Amino acid sequence: MFISNLTHFLDEEGNIAKEMHKEGREHASFLALIIDTATKVYPALIDSTEIRCMKKRCNGTIEIGFDIENETIEWWCNNCSEGGKISGWQGTKWDNRK
Repeated sequence: MFISNLTHFLDEEGNIAKEMHKEGREHASFLALIIDTATKVYPALIDSTEIRCMKKRCNGTIEIGFDIENETIEWWCNNCSEGGKISGWQGTKWDNRK
């Protein structure tokens, strides 16, 4: 399980840092996509999305939920063991809450 704080991937302007290695940028972009999707319906529960799993050779899609108490977005693949929690997403450019 990945535990990620999105702010660790961002530059001073709130963008995904360009100086990061390719794998880090890809992971940050994946997290941003999850945040964007999840916060469009916040705080409703989302079971499944059309986001593809980032694990090689996995054909699964990502499911999303919220842990309101800890203010994290939880995600997991419906096909493999990939999954994680995202913190530090509040107020980022991918936070669509109104």
